[in-house]
Amino acid sequence: MPSYNEPAREVPIVERADVLVAGGGPAGVAAALAAARRGVSVRLIESNGCLGGTWTAGLLSWILDSGSKKGILQEIIAELDRRGAVAKYGGDVGYDVETMKLVLDELCLAAGVRVQLHTRVVTAHAPARRLALAVTESKSGRQAWAADAFVDATGDGDLAALAGCGFDYGREGTGQAQPMSLICLVTGIAPDGVAEFVRGLAEPKGERNPKGRLKAEMERAGVSPSYAQPTLFYIRDGLFCLMANHEYGVAGTDAAQVTQATARGRAEVHTLVNALRGLGGIWKDLRIVATAEHIGVREGRRVRGLYQVTADDLANGARHPDAVCRVNFPVDVHSTDPTHDKGITRERVRAKPYDIPYRALVAKDVYGLLLAGRCISGDFIAHSSYRVTGNAVAMGEAAGAAAALAAKTKRPPHELPWSEIQKTLSPPA
Repeated sequence: MPSYNEPAREVPIVERADVLVAGGGPAGVAAALAAARRGVSVRLIESNGCLGGTWTAGLLSWILDSGSKKGILQEIIAELDRRGAVAKYGGDVGYDVETMKLVLDELCLAAGVRVQLHTRVVTAHAPARRLALAVTESKSGRQAWAADAFVDATGDGDLAALAGCGFDYGREGTGQAQPMSLICLVTGIAPDGVAEFVRGLAEPKGERNPKGRLKAEMERAGVSPSYAQPTLFYIRDGLFCLMANHEYGVAGTDAAQVTQATARGRAEVHTLVNALRGLGGIWKDLRIVATAEHIGVREGRRVRGLYQVTADDLANGARHPDAVCRVNFPVDVHSTDPTHDKGITRERVRAKPYDIPYRALVAKDVYGLLLAGRCISGDFIAHSSYRVTGNAVAMGEAAGAAAALAAKTKRPPHELPWSEIQKTLSPPA
């Protein structure tokens, strides 16, 4: 492949913050809020045009494994509830995406977090393995940002990889990663009319398999979804979320592949919705309101930390003295091989509630860097369980508190005793 030798240039260091958080999704927002509320200056960098990541740009509309989590996650849910923007079903919470965007903006503004959207980390400077600068590209050109402590909440471990951290990707032995899903919001259907097809509405009426019913209905309309367990979530009257797409064999770190997957996914969900509408009856007014700007990426880099969460941790219900949260979500591997299965793969591990230790959030190969969200240190099976956003927020809150303490005391995160961090996790004054 031909190459171009870019001339050397001076990059302005536009700001020094106590803490820099890369990625403004569920984990990143929580990290930024936790750090800022502890009295340090925080810069939050986000590549999309809104905060929230998969919650907003990805239209996920559903928070999994939220029931046992406290702190910032419950604060967000309570504020959404106050505005009439949630639907609660057991330990899961549905929400209105536009209200979520506004709530996250307001929380960050109130905490004093300095946010820059439409900006992506493109390289990093880590002399003697100590992260010192994150370098970004945006409409403002190339800019460098200095900080005393950094949090990688990019989902794909972008900052960590650029800084020189080792990482793992995909299933051990094959490298195959879980498929992506492009989500859409739909309207034109009534909750009572479609209840048997909707997760959360079907079960109270005695329907135990709403996903199977929805798949059969799509097939009756002459189409078969790439995801064998298509799911409708109820958000509020007139608004539902549909996840019915799988994009197999796509690397989350390859922009060309992600672009193609996004286009395929968007085309498929329109095909599915159009086919259902063609059935008439309860579906006659079904329409897509929006498709996700950002395709849902289940799996990216898993950055190597001081501890790796493993399948054994799940099977044994591991407990740790430095636990940042307890995961209650099961093993949830979306099939990596569509010739074998297009749904959820049955693995040999049955998860018990288990702890995520602080050590899994501390990068092993670069000092001064914390991890939060699905890029923390874990194996393929463990990742399939802890990756959901209820856990991401809890990890982000712990990482942000640790980053604030590291900045205040001029110590790298790996030198911080968990007992000191834990004291700061009580509501700050």
